[in-house]
Amino acid sequence: MAKFLWGFIKAIRPRQWIKNFAVFAALIFSGTLLDPTNQLKSLEAFLLFCVFSSATYLLNDIFDIERDKLHPFKKKRPIASGLIPLPLALTLALFSIIISLPLAYRLSPAFFFASLSYLILQLFYSSYLKQIILLDVLVIAAGFVLRVYGGVWVIDAHLNVWFLLSVTSFALFLAIGKRRSERTLMEGQAPAHRETLLHYPENLLDSLTGMFATSAWLTYAFFAFLQPPIQARRAINNLLGGFELPFSEAKYLMATVPIVIYAVMRYLYIIYEKKEGESPERVLLSDKPLLVTVIIWTILVIGIIYYLGA
Repeated sequence: MAKFLWGFIKAIRPRQWIKNFAVFAALIFSGTLLDPTNQLKSLEAFLLFCVFSSATYLLNDIFDIERDKLHPFKKKRPIASGLIPLPLALTLALFSIIISLPLAYRLSPAFFFASLSYLILQLFYSSYLKQIILLDVLVIAAGFVLRVYGGVWVIDAHLNVWFLLSVTSFALFLAIGKRRSERTLMEGQAPAHRETLLHYPENLLDSLTGMFATSAWLTYAFFAFLQPPIQARRAINNLLGGFELPFSEAKYLMATVPIVIYAVMRYLYIIYEKKEGESPERVLLSDKPLLVTVIIWTILVIGIIYYLGA
């Protein structure tokens, strides 16, 4: 029984839930992080996306069971190894979706639309779209974007278009990095694992990786620059004996751009030198420099928006 429960926990992949923290992006950048109502809505949206994503992982493992058996790591997954029977996995996935969708609608009709779109997209991806070159990457990126905009819509936030472009660019960067790492990992086994990898020449993946790496930090820089100027707290000037800072009103969020550039560079290093990137959430949790960078960036963003701008 204990082995089965552990297998069930592995099958729903709680480690992947780290992607769902993207839901909180809108809460932070909209300036409503300290609003109790929006906090609760965002938390509920996060939990629902954890249920939806786990359900789609179960369905994906059902569709991919034969390929997973040939994968050096995925063959140990509970469904591929036979630890969890297919009928039970299918029942759990469908039950989770049927129970959670009404909760999503009650939370927000717009969030329900994002959730339903995510589920439909993941279903088509697992059953067919993962076999189509380039479309498979776009679908992976779209799943991340829907998480972010589920968080936007659930609190009825309004963020500029550069926020959408930045999120989309980062999502595409991570998705292409995933394919680049899978290509390196599988090499000769690629045909047995995923035929699509055969149609991704290394030079194409390298070009796309460079393109989206550039667009990721550049669109973020535009987003940071176009954010409204932040009025520095009077307390900061008081610390200087009443001397007015020359930057009493400035675009302080631009200070986070170099950190984002470093994070992109570090991730490129991870893809090309460490031969990793197939699992972005594993990379984030295992690569200390990248994890520290993300933590510093988060602290700076919150500090700038909610301290300097208070």
